[in-house]
Amino acid sequence: MTSFDTSPQLNVWRALLALAVVFVMLATTGWTALRNQRGPTALEASVSAWEHGRIDGRRLPDAQAAPSRLARFFASLTEWQRASLARRYPLAVGNMNGAPVELRYLANRAAIRKARAVERLRMHDKRLSLSGQREAGRRAHGYDSLLNPGRHILAFDPTGSGKVAEVFGNLNRAERVSVVVPGVDTELLTFQRTDRKYSAPVGMAESLYTAERTASPDTRTAVIAWADYTSPSGLGMEAATATRAEHGAARLNALLRALPGRSPVSLFCHSYGSVVCGLAADTLPGRVKDIAVAGSPGMRVEKATGLRTSARVWAMRDADDWIQDVPYLEVGGLGHGADPVSAAFGARVLSARGAEGHGGYFVPGTESLRNFAQIGVGAYRTLACAKEDDTCRAGLSAAATAGRA
Repeated sequence: MTSFDTSPQLNVWRALLALAVVFVMLATTGWTALRNQRGPTALEASVSAWEHGRIDGRRLPDAQAAPSRLARFFASLTEWQRASLARRYPLAVGNMNGAPVELRYLANRAAIRKARAVERLRMHDKRLSLSGQREAGRRAHGYDSLLNPGRHILAFDPTGSGKVAEVFGNLNRAERVSVVVPGVDTELLTFQRTDRKYSAPVGMAESLYTAERTASPDTRTAVIAWADYTSPSGLGMEAATATRAEHGAARLNALLRALPGRSPVSLFCHSYGSVVCGLAADTLPGRVKDIAVAGSPGMRVEKATGLRTSARVWAMRDADDWIQDVPYLEVGGLGHGADPVSAAFGARVLSARGAEGHGGYFVPGTESLRNFAQIGVGAYRTLACAKEDDTCRAGLSAAATAGRA
């Protein structure tokens, strides 16, 4: 369920090694050392400061208020007042569902600059080990990249392994919105890669955005690389359970309910990301029209109807993807249920021709990426089904088939 190619045998050894590491940590440090947290995180501190703040004598609303209420609050402010709040409470505003998108971009740039300054100091902190200093250097380099001109960071949290979301295109003007939900080992340091570019969230989203513009040049699209949840690390017990996915599903739904406008939304869920999408499905807002999964270990249900969503459910798997060798079942909380590409599951099964391995679904030139792009722009009549027929398009309305739904 990782975002790169690994053999099934190696996966087993990784899972066993992960368990061994956990037991060693418990034996040597105890539960207390694992669970203790040293004070509030930077995001928590920013939210706390917001909750005690004022703007021109007015109390600020609850940071966790409904997005509609927060949107009304920001709309009541002048441009100068909004910018002032972004500078004073960058992490709070940058992660606030309901804050204007452009303001979140501004706030997150300020937050990333602060986080970069912290890591630059840590690079030379003699109290850290050499490996700790090197990691600080990698994080500082990652922040440099996020601060490049033209990047639009919708969410950012430097706590722990970090969370981040980035927008490609104009989210405010988009006629169609796509959200890429990645799988395990997704964090700040793996948000983008030079090697295996298209197996990382940025590469996936950027590739999908380009493919959508090619598929329908006249359609205004936006794609979100959404790594704003704490994914499992490696292929241990966390990846075999739904705990991380449950938290991710709640965060995904919060994002979707705060998106501007009313344009249709499509979810593209890779690997463990499909577990997140499966758990989010029954509470998705109605504007989510499609859930497409690739390389899925299961969606925590036995049939697509069990997702209890009005969205169309699509699935694909490359013939070389090792994920097909995982047990498609759920017992005592372990495993993620039925195989989404099986006939019994009932999803619309798409071709993934050209994709190679577990991390190749968003590679340019593949039929998997082309299918994703066609869904993203609503051009369902040109989708390529897994079988040499049109079964994956059966039952679609004339409007949907023509790409107008």
